[in-house]
Amino acid sequence: MKTTSTLLNLFAAMILVGSVAFGQTDDTLWKEIVFGERNMGGPRLGVTFVTGSTLVNKLREKNIGTLLSQFGWHFEYQVVPEGGGPSFVIQFVPLVGGVEYGTLIPSVTLAMGVRFPEGFEFGLGPNLLLTTEGAKSALVMSVGKSFKYGGVSIPLNLVYATNPDGGRISFVFGYAIAKWQK
Repeated sequence: MKTTSTLLNLFAAMILVGSVAFGQTDDTLWKEIVFGERNMGGPRLGVTFVTGSTLVNKLREKNIGTLLSQFGWHFEYQVVPEGGGPSFVIQFVPLVGGVEYGTLIPSVTLAMGVRFPEGFEFGLGPNLLLTTEGAKSALVMSVGKSFKYGGVSIPLNLVYATNPDGGRISFVFGYAIAKWQK
């Protein structure tokens, strides 16, 4: 019994010494991940369908329908691992909607997300819709796919903005030409 206890203590000491030694090893044993950065900004256009009684009623009071055009610019900062894998994306998207109704309805979105090498992406972030009554905030959730054609990326995105006054479902597309940054 004493031999078993001694062996267990010796085994525990070896594990403890080994873990302390491993914890002090040089960080160069771990492969450093190198990231590249690129700008994927470009024009965007699309359509938005407005849902929810409060928001729809406010639009109808101003003779504006529930289907709105969208025009704007997509500013994107992307961090890409050089060894492959998903990219980390931060997007700022100012849009103007409703021009077909003789009005301008501005909105801005800041979304953070992930884009996979195959072009699939998803993101989440805050949105501000600027109205005559002030700014209305919403949570934006988006999914999409970017297609590559030559040196051009063509993103197609489905976006949902949720707010207590009503939701907005948008389809937005455009193009971008990658600009690598060092």
